[in-house]
Amino acid sequence: MPYITIESGFLSDQQKEELIKRLTEVSSEIMKVPQEFFVTTIKEVPDINFGIGGKTIDKIKEEYMKNHK
Repeated sequence: MPYITIESGFLSDQQKEELIKRLTEVSSEIMKVPQEFFVTTIKEVPDINFGIGGKTIDKIKEEYMKNHK
């Protein structure tokens, strides 16, 4: 049974549904495994628990928004 897992910041219910649907469709097509066999989980992790280049994602998003208004 193929298992798809995603770790992400906050996602809306609609985003989660679309991710699960589309990732399952594409994976099924590529792997030639029926969609019914796929299990997908989404683990939401707060932005403060992610870091890139020594900065937390919440700070990176804040800086991005300041510079791209």
